Amino acid sequence: YLYTMKKKIKIKINGKLKIIDDKTKLSIFLKYHKIPLSKVAIELNRNIVDKKKMNKIFLRTNDKLEIVHFIGGG
Repeated sequence: YLYTMKKKIKIKINGKLKIIDDKTKLSIFLKYHKIPLSKVAIELNRNIVDKKKMNKIFLRTNDKLEIVHFIGGG
Protein backbone atom coordinates (compact mmCIF):
# COMPACT_ATOMS: atom_id res chain seq x y z
CA TYR A 1 0.00 0.00 0.00
CA LEU A 2 1.45 3.32 -1.09
CA TYR A 3 0.02 6.57 0.18
CA THR A 4 0.26 9.34 -2.39
CA MET A 5 -0.68 12.91 -1.69
CA LYS A 6 -2.23 14.86 -4.48
CA LYS A 7 -0.16 17.78 -5.63
CA LYS A 8 -1.65 21.14 -4.65
CA ILE A 9 -1.81 24.22 -6.85
CA LYS A 10 -2.68 27.87 -6.23
CA ILE A 11 -5.39 29.64 -8.19
CA LYS A 12 -7.21 32.92 -7.68
CA ILE A 13 -11.00 33.07 -7.51
CA ASN A 14 -12.54 36.53 -7.64
CA GLY A 15 -9.20 37.89 -6.43
CA LYS A 16 -8.81 35.49 -3.49
CA LEU A 17 -6.06 32.89 -3.30
CA LYS A 18 -7.28 29.29 -3.11
CA ILE A 19 -5.28 26.07 -2.89
CA ILE A 20 -6.80 23.10 -4.69
CA ASP A 21 -5.76 19.66 -5.93
CA ASP A 22 -3.80 19.61 -9.17
CA LYS A 23 -5.70 18.28 -12.19
CA THR A 24 -9.08 19.50 -10.89
CA LYS A 25 -11.68 19.90 -13.63
CA LEU A 26 -13.48 23.23 -13.68
CA SER A 27 -16.85 21.46 -13.69
CA ILE A 28 -15.96 19.45 -10.56
CA PHE A 29 -14.65 22.56 -8.80
CA LEU A 30 -17.88 24.45 -9.46
CA LYS A 31 -20.05 21.52 -8.38
CA TYR A 32 -18.04 21.07 -5.16
CA HIS A 33 -18.53 24.76 -4.31
CA LYS A 34 -22.27 24.55 -5.16
CA ILE A 35 -22.09 27.27 -7.80
CA PRO A 36 -25.34 27.31 -9.85
CA LEU A 37 -24.23 27.30 -13.48
CA SER A 38 -27.49 28.79 -14.71
CA LYS A 39 -26.96 31.92 -12.61
CA VAL A 40 -23.30 32.73 -13.24
CA ALA A 41 -20.86 33.78 -15.93
CA ILE A 42 -17.40 32.25 -15.65
CA GLU A 43 -14.18 33.80 -16.84
CA LEU A 44 -10.89 31.90 -16.82
CA ASN A 45 -7.75 33.95 -17.42
CA ARG A 46 -9.83 36.77 -18.94
CA ASN A 47 -11.68 34.47 -21.34
CA ILE A 48 -15.38 33.65 -21.02
CA VAL A 49 -15.81 29.91 -20.51
CA ASP A 50 -18.21 27.98 -22.73
CA LYS A 51 -20.25 26.02 -20.18
CA LYS A 52 -20.42 23.04 -22.57
CA LYS A 53 -16.62 22.70 -22.40
CA MET A 54 -16.17 22.95 -18.62
CA ASN A 55 -15.80 19.20 -18.25
CA LYS A 56 -12.68 19.33 -20.46
CA ILE A 57 -10.97 22.25 -18.71
CA PHE A 58 -8.42 21.47 -16.00
CA LEU A 59 -7.43 24.22 -13.59
CA ARG A 60 -3.70 24.96 -13.56
CA THR A 61 -1.27 26.81 -11.30
CA ASN A 62 -1.86 30.57 -11.23
CA ASP A 63 -5.17 30.40 -13.13
CA LYS A 64 -7.42 33.37 -12.46
CA LEU A 65 -11.08 32.48 -12.19
CA GLU A 66 -13.80 35.12 -12.02
CA ILE A 67 -17.33 34.00 -11.19
CA VAL A 68 -20.02 36.63 -11.69
CA HIS A 69 -23.48 35.98 -10.28
CA PHE A 70 -26.48 37.37 -12.15
CA ILE A 71 -28.91 39.30 -9.99
CA GLY A 72 -32.44 39.91 -11.19
CA GLY A 73 -34.10 43.24 -10.75
CA GLY A 74 -36.07 45.85 -12.48
